[in-house]
Amino acid sequence: MRRLSALFGVLAMAAGALLFSASAARAAWSDWTGHGGKVYGTPTVTTWGPGRLDVFAVATDYTLQHRVYENGRWLPWESLGGHLTTSPSAVAWGPGRIDVVAGNVDGGVQRLVYDGVWRPWETIDTGTYRYAPAISSRGPGRLDLFTVGRAGTEDSGLHVKSFANGAWSGWTSLGGDLTSAPAAVSWDAGRIDVFAKGGDNSLHHTWADNGVWGSWESLGGGISQAPGVASWAPGRLDVFARGTDDALYHKAFDNGWHAWEWHAGVLSSGVSAVSWGPNRIDAFVTGNDQAVHQKAWS
Repeated sequence: MRRLSALFGVLAMAAGALLFSASAARAAWSDWTGHGGKVYGTPTVTTWGPGRLDVFAVATDYTLQHRVYENGRWLPWESLGGHLTTSPSAVAWGPGRIDVVAGNVDGGVQRLVYDGVWRPWETIDTGTYRYAPAISSRGPGRLDLFTVGRAGTEDSGLHVKSFANGAWSGWTSLGGDLTSAPAAVSWDAGRIDVFAKGGDNSLHHTWADNGVWGSWESLGGGISQAPGVASWAPGRLDVFARGTDDALYHKAFDNGWHAWEWHAGVLSSGVSAVSWGPNRIDAFVTGNDQAVHQKAWS
């Protein structure tokens, strides 16, 4: 892996500034690492276990590109085809299983599944939405798909449909006044947290505990695009967003919300993040060179 060139050279931070717990104090943020490519929108990342990362991004020909980190090394980018009209979102519900969703040319949602081999692209919903969809998983065989807005309306609220027992549910409206794609994560089978940029440009948050959704809350900040979120254990959340100064910002939940922290960067996209275990976070963005860049906490 190569370090960022002079373009990102000024972005290095004093590492290890987070002191949320004794164990976290022993970890530190890496410098930015560049992964090349020429991409549109926000990359997405998922993991199915320690030491594994799957990164996806939309190439300039609108195909889905994929890069894997495994056994301590990065494999080359590969094309998975398709024609994407939004940034992708990806989740793994277990080893050897990945679901990727994105907008299609008809304004609906398409899905690509890996279960040992890559399956053909399929349309899973034909609605028209304001922003890219997001997908999360509460365990094997469980998916939750989130969109903002509905076709033919002025709706700017969040909507969810779920996959369980081999079938999709209908849509449920969760309200809100949102102006970006959502980001979602589950820290156990009974919990989902969803984030998006609100109409006031702050970070908005809602959650479900055992099927009961809470009210929307603002977590402050001034963000310019869709956030990303990761969780390494029950009760832990790490949210990332592009600020109005195009830098990376981070806000953590660990027995309460911590203050926003600045992590530099020259971003041209939103943020995607994932954790493969305690004290490990990987955040991915598109830089102003149209390449994919990564910052890690470990």
